Formats: sequence, C-alpha cells, structure tokens
Amino acid sequence: MTEKARSRSRMMDAVHEGASDLHRLGFIDKRKMRKYDVLCLEPVRNYDAARIKALRERLQLSQAVLASVLNTSASTVRKWEVGDKRPSGPSRKLLDLIERKGLEAVL
Repeated sequence: MTEKARSRSRMMDAVHEGASDLHRLGFIDKRKMRKYDVLCLEPVRNYDAARIKALRERLQLSQAVLASVLNTSASTVRKWEVGDKRPSGPSRKLLDLIERKGLEAVL
C-alpha cells in the first residue's frame, strides 16, 4: 500500500516518503497513511476511443466481455470506442488498473 505509491511530482514523493517514515515509526496511523497514499498517487488517465479499443484488442476481449468485466453494458463500451461517450469514475479507474496491472487485477 504505502511502499509503491506513484506520485505527481518530486515534492509529492518527498511528502509521501516522510509520511511513510512517520507511519513506520508509529506517529501516523493506518487511516491517515491511506489519505497520504491517495493524495500522492497519480491521477487516473483519461481514456479516448482509440485507447479503449487498443486495450480491448490487446487483451483479445470482445466488447461484451470487456463490458462484463467493467460491470457495464456492451452498448456503453461500443459508444466509448466510437467516441460518443467517455468512461468516467469507476470505469476509468478499472480501465487504468487493467492497463497497468492486467486483466487479472480486476477478476
């Protein structure tokens, strides 16, 4: 959780490292450390039509299967891939997890 947080900048790296040290020494509890983790993580990427389609094809999934993994409808994935809609919230986060860590991370 706290060891591999990716940050937005060198300054946030330093803040996170300091908080991690304080947590390790017992000055910051687990709950507070989670707040630092969230503050210091990179923001979730935006996904356009080409990126979603490329990810789906790289994973060799149909639109229906990707929709099932993301707990959405096949028509929503279709609309993402033609550019009529864009994923937001939980769908964006799940797409980011799948892209960074693989399909197994969300199954």
